[in-house]
Amino acid sequence: SSAYSRRLGTINKIKKLELVDFASSNIEKVINEADLIIIGIPVAAYGEVFKKIRNYIKSGTIITDVGSVKKEVINSIKNYIPKNIDFVPGHPIAGTENSGPESGFAGLFKNGWCILTPKKNTSKNSVKVVKYMWELVGMRVDIMDPKYHDEVLAITSHIPHIIAYSIVGTIANLQTTIKKEVIKYAASGFRDFTRIAASDPIMWRDIILYNKKSIMKMLNLFKKDLSKLENAIEN
Repeated sequence: SSAYSRRLGTINKIKKLELVDFASSNIEKVINEADLIIIGIPVAAYGEVFKKIRNYIKSGTIITDVGSVKKEVINSIKNYIPKNIDFVPGHPIAGTENSGPESGFAGLFKNGWCILTPKKNTSKNSVKVVKYMWELVGMRVDIMDPKYHDEVLAITSHIPHIIAYSIVGTIANLQTTIKKEVIKYAASGFRDFTRIAASDPIMWRDIILYNKKSIMKMLNLFKKDLSKLENAIEN
């Protein structure tokens, strides 16, 4: 197995942790013999990366990814995928607020769900290979339409992150005296908000921009329900 990163610091961490057999910042060396390529980067960077790798991928290679948005990502790279290559978009629903090679741990994926959103004409064997890979690390795998995936994730993952960022932001803007008390007496529920809000801002910026339509749709539904709750409390 091989790993690529444009950052030498990340390459050194990967080598130190002995995560793969070979790690390099030379993208051609890493992928020219690969049978399966996994893309694990912020979703706005996909287009640039696919442009870089398309000339080095050997025929028959399977590409998958771990991005939290599917529809817009698929659209952003469709012109950069060679005809003899299968792209099986994937989203393992797992992870913590931490990022980087050192943030992985045994059991991270166990008993979680991974959603695959392949096109209808994608080779069944390619889908089977990617499905098997995720099952090997303990995940259950579902196949879903990309647009439907984005709507489901908007309400189950993306909006909770937006709310966490917002609440922590509200507290940051409180007067110093009350802010101290809020932090001092914060219960476990609030600690979860701060943990979620500590997630990588670049990754979340990209997710929100690339899933804007689904997020706005679900955010409007949430706001309506919040208003009903507000009225109920008022009355």
